[in-house]
Amino acid sequence: MCHVIVTCRSMLWTLLSIVVAFAELIAFMSADWLIGKAKPSSSEEVDNRTGGSQEPYRPTLGIYGRCTRISHMQFSRRDTLCGPYAENFSEIASGFWQATAIFLPMGIMILCTVAFVSVFTMCVQSIMKKSIFNVCGLLQGIAGLFLILGLILYPAGWGCQKAISYCGPYASAYKLGDCSLGWAFYTAIGGTVLTFICAVFSAQAEIATSSDKVQEEIEEGKNLICLL
Repeated sequence: MCHVIVTCRSMLWTLLSIVVAFAELIAFMSADWLIGKAKPSSSEEVDNRTGGSQEPYRPTLGIYGRCTRISHMQFSRRDTLCGPYAENFSEIASGFWQATAIFLPMGIMILCTVAFVSVFTMCVQSIMKKSIFNVCGLLQGIAGLFLILGLILYPAGWGCQKAISYCGPYASAYKLGDCSLGWAFYTAIGGTVLTFICAVFSAQAEIATSSDKVQEEIEEGKNLICLL
């Protein structure tokens, strides 16, 4: 018989697992890893609404994508275009970024799998006498290691020609040059930290769902057990 067990710690772990998976996925897909040096507008290009010069624009560069601004001289306006600069894996700008594009998706795939499984831990807490929480916690720890590898290798690719075209000639491995880090990089770091927190917290979720209080309510014949 399926017993639905919901505790504060198990629910918090489930929510954190889902948030971490989505945060890492969105960060990886974003082009806002590097914010390039400002490109001033031409003095001939004016804003239709204000009549003044447009503000300098800073293009962004991701692991496999980029955002830039395209001028429409006929209409005196600029549109921001975002999309992949690499049509296939071999066109990713740096070998280090190619490694990042391997390690990060591996970690993200594990995190997404754990997030999916975590939803069902309310009904199923063990498989073949193995705690799902402990197994998921182990997988999250492994995913965190993949994420760390990807994030360590990523700055080593700042010396590639693609990064130099955005960040200036002073950009090199682990040196940003004229660029700054975008929100996607910080989101990936924050998600990695939360991944290890989830891995540790999974043990607390296991303790909460197998406590004596839960066992007492199961023996009383309750199918829905909610504990603070």
